[in-house]
Amino acid sequence: MTAVVHCPALFLTAPASNQGKTTITAALARYFTNQGKVVRVFKTGPDYLDPQILAQASRQPVEQLDIWMAGEDYCQDMLYQAAQVADLILVEGAMGMFDGEPSSADLAARFGLPMAIVMDVKGMAQTAAAVATGLANFRNDVQVAGLIANRCGSERHAELIRDALPANLPLLAALKRDEDITLPERHLGLVQADEVKDELEVRFDAAIEWLKDTPDTGLLELPKAVPFYPMSPVSINQAFEQRLLGKTIAVAKDAAFSFIYDANLIALKNLGAKVVFFSPLHDSVLPDADALWLPGGYPELHAKALSANTTMCQAIQDFYQSGKGILAECGGMLYSLETLTDLDDNEYPMLGILAGQGAMRGKRGCQGMQTAVMPQGEIRGHAHHRSRSANTPEPVGYGRRQRHPAPGEAIYQQKGLTASYLHLFFPSNLDATAALFLADQQG
Repeated sequence: MTAVVHCPALFLTAPASNQGKTTITAALARYFTNQGKVVRVFKTGPDYLDPQILAQASRQPVEQLDIWMAGEDYCQDMLYQAAQVADLILVEGAMGMFDGEPSSADLAARFGLPMAIVMDVKGMAQTAAAVATGLANFRNDVQVAGLIANRCGSERHAELIRDALPANLPLLAALKRDEDITLPERHLGLVQADEVKDELEVRFDAAIEWLKDTPDTGLLELPKAVPFYPMSPVSINQAFEQRLLGKTIAVAKDAAFSFIYDANLIALKNLGAKVVFFSPLHDSVLPDADALWLPGGYPELHAKALSANTTMCQAIQDFYQSGKGILAECGGMLYSLETLTDLDDNEYPMLGILAGQGAMRGKRGCQGMQTAVMPQGEIRGHAHHRSRSANTPEPVGYGRRQRHPAPGEAIYQQKGLTASYLHLFFPSNLDATAALFLADQQG
């Protein structure tokens, strides 16, 4: 029987979003990486942008952990595999500590991960200690290692918080307000790491000094080791067919299309597929492939260039007419429509392989966990977009929302194309995923 593996681990959570979790997680990852440690970082829930930042900070791949989207066995296996090679495991939570079903606290409790509470303490002192104490004691199955006071105004400010905390809830760090380490953002979240690699390196260096500049050094010490367990033999032996053996999947990947889970690429390879990449922005021809994946991203920021690359548009249109499988998710679906209107109200022709028009809509949008219900099977995923589509065909199905009875995102299928606003998590149903890429003449 495979042995239990022990590895230091820390789960960074917060009372709400926008408290500084990603910045602090990235700073810690780089701090310990610079010490020669192997740091494996995980991100809770569906997220494409934070993992890019965290992967650059840790110089290691970053995976998603989500009990609902991926399942407990998957999460357990990811943590166990990481623990075998890592000197430290960091997990960044999503939203607030107890928000969502399952929440960050649920994940931490399930795998015995100690949590550090990141809190923006601007405008409060003893109250920060009160809120942290309340969070730490809200449930008896959650271990809290301490508080990280972010945007602390002075040593006196930190002292007031430190003195108000109970003995079993230490102040791990009091981090000063410093805009030089804040990560750049845009309308769907953080800017993609590839766009600002050099800037991020400067910010990582500044963030390390920022972490060191505190009298509370608990955050700069390796946390306690946590036992990580292998999956049960029953789970390990759940074999799946390599239904994509011998098939080549061409994946769009560039500044316009980058919302790609590493887990999805691994899933395709586990199904036997060869994965190759191409750029709808810069390439003029498609790779030789049996199916295409047009993932999400920021096509609205590159609509003019995508529209102007008429040779690539024609290549994808010809591929569609062949009836081979195409999966178009969110930004990929917008690219598949007849036109796309960007944030400046400029309208550009797109692929036209799916009837309809797409348009950005500022700050209003849709997000949430959903299951894609399709003839091929059910695949779990999520929606996160600030655009709308109009005059589209009749859907073959809708997403099933996690907690609400109203229909979720529409799912369209014609010839070999499957298109939806939903971002799918392939490991949740490998057979259904394979069927999408094997599609030919769905209707």
